[in-house]
Amino acid sequence: MTDPETVLTAYTAAWCERDDSARLRLLESCWAEDGLYLDPTGEARGHAALSAHIGGVLATSPGARIEMTSRADTHHDRLRFGWRMVAADGSVPVEGIDCGRIGADGRLTEIVGFFGAAPPPR
Repeated sequence: MTDPETVLTAYTAAWCERDDSARLRLLESCWAEDGLYLDPTGEARGHAALSAHIGGVLATSPGARIEMTSRADTHHDRLRFGWRMVAADGSVPVEGIDCGRIGADGRLTEIVGFFGAAPPPR
């Protein structure tokens, strides 16, 4: 994968996939083997660990889905994009922004996620 939008489409689909095997296949297509994921709730490195983290999130939010709220903003090997979780009832319990890096093979090597809006200035 070389196009950031294609990579993020697969990555977002992985965050919505409840079947462990299908989710792992999606991650293998878009996520580096040793890719690092960080957000306020956890850390995962590699396909299996990220798949397990996503599975845990989905298990606590039956019927929820993750969707992008922006296109990918990119420069050099970096990207950022907005996202939100939409609950089964249509409410949005959390949204945020992810910043990441794309490796030479076009797959994500790192995502650092932040929840909510940026804090106001002091």
